[in-house]
Amino acid sequence: MADTYSWCLLPNHLHLLVRIKEKMEISLYQRVRFRNGHDENKFKTTTDIETIERENLSDTYKLPNPSRHFSHLFNAYTRSFNFGKNRRGGLFERPFKRKIITNEEYLRYLVYYIHHNPLKHGFVHDFKEYTWSSYKAFIKGDFGFLEANYILSLFGDIKNFVWFHKHEHDLGTINDLME
Repeated sequence: MADTYSWCLLPNHLHLLVRIKEKMEISLYQRVRFRNGHDENKFKTTTDIETIERENLSDTYKLPNPSRHFSHLFNAYTRSFNFGKNRRGGLFERPFKRKIITNEEYLRYLVYYIHHNPLKHGFVHDFKEYTWSSYKAFIKGDFGFLEANYILSLFGDIKNFVWFHKHEHDLGTINDLME
């Protein structure tokens, strides 16, 4: 349903940079998954995708609602947090903000902004040391659920990714996205 590009969890807020997949991508995934008995190693074989495209089965499956999935994620987190702290009530301010990213320059600066957020808010003296950020996953090559290869391609390679993050950038070009 979504590709995760970058994230940062802070004591008072979080940033999650995701790309919601297109309808056809989700339909192909669901069809191949169903056809192959949920075996992830068999997803997206060329033959399966060609067959699905030929059969035009994109409307066969119910498409997920991203807003509902994020709502479930945040509600589950809130319940867990509240249980652990013996408290009640909401954790997140409303409304939940989302922005459409329309070009790769914005995306590159947004990844930088997300990784530097702990420094910006004074939680650390060096953003590279912040534990709850995807930055270390990029550096260690331990990508997990991150779509790191695409993000790294925006910077050229890991060396340029690190270089870009080491230097201070004028974020005026993406201020409208950070409101």
